[in-house]
Amino acid sequence: MILVNTDFITGKELETIGLVKGSTIQSKHLGKDIMQAFKMMVGGELKAYNEMMNEARALATKRMVQEAESLGADAVINIRYASSAVMQGAAEVIVYGTAVKYVK
Repeated sequence: MILVNTDFITGKELETIGLVKGSTIQSKHLGKDIMQAFKMMVGGELKAYNEMMNEARALATKRMVQEAESLGADAVINIRYASSAVMQGAAEVIVYGTAVKYVK
């Protein structure tokens, strides 16, 4: 499965299937949350939250790809990511794009 954030794939003629998306809401356990709160006082990278967001993006992307595959897509174009805080220490990540098939 080819995944791109452009509206084309070089050398391919595309037929649009439709919008596909994947999402997840992730959080860290309370111990990590407390440690990250202390880190915020002194500044620096919040590694536990960085890991959490990387895991969330990967899971959301996997879910989008599964939806595209179920529709018979060869690729997903125009991929975009968005995130929002759901509550302290928890975030939603959504990824969406256009599922396409190659025109033979």
